Amino acid sequence: MTDREKACEYAVAKSEQVVREAFVDFRPEDMAITWTGGKDSTLTLWIIRRFCLAHGIKLPKVMTIDEFDVFQEIHDFMERYAKEWALELEWCRNDDVVRAARGELNATVKVADLDERNRAELKRIDFSGSAFPFEAESYVGNHLMKTVEFNKYIERHNVKAIFQGLRRDEQGARVADEYCETREAAHLIPEHVRVKPILHFTERLLWDTYKVFKIPHCVLYEQGYRSLGARTTSAIAQAGVPAWEQDLEHTKERAGRRQDKEEMMARLRQLGYM
Repeated sequence: MTDREKACEYAVAKSEQVVREAFVDFRPEDMAITWTGGKDSTLTLWIIRRFCLAHGIKLPKVMTIDEFDVFQEIHDFMERYAKEWALELEWCRNDDVVRAARGELNATVKVADLDERNRAELKRIDFSGSAFPFEAESYVGNHLMKTVEFNKYIERHNVKAIFQGLRRDEQGARVADEYCETREAAHLIPEHVRVKPILHFTERLLWDTYKVFKIPHCVLYEQGYRSLGARTTSAIAQAGVPAWEQDLEHTKERAGRRQDKEEMMARLRQLGYM
């Protein structure tokens, strides 16, 4: 076994230990897994599924959030592996916002046209305007299309613990994250525990692990994307160069993402963003 293979084996084993401890504390039916179709959440899902298959444990239900600005390639990838891996996958979307935007990106959404929950959520983030543009990566859009749906899913299924595919080296706001984080109940936020099994992975180690274990990935990474967000605001890092062949150590992984979102990430996470 090469040093690289040993490093990947060790990293996966470390993640499996986090998963093992979560299953000691919670029943599978009280847990859920977040999945975006991106490289981090897919690795997390693969590790949890591998652990469950090895120990005869029922795989927890899986949730994903449709922000209405999604790459078709990601959707197709998730549809394929939801079937191949027999996932209990629920697609979540804030249809009230989509309706108010008449299903058009960048359309003006009038606050008065939203339901009571979404109006209350706008108050929670101190938004006092009468309207906003419908875009998934804005401050308001991130909250309504992602955080709100995340919390509503936890409420709807009474989820006690939820797995997330986050890495410490991916974003500055995540550097101090712990493997298990308890979120206390607050206004419009249900109490729950967030379990993050792959925090210790670097981007390079992640792609090495994909290669060593032959883990499937979305085709967009082969085209030069390194980090996938909303379709209209994610840029190719290096066209035609697969993500794992790029200079991962000396360039920013999320440089192709909308940067005002990156700057407000800490505040978004205080509100419950993933």
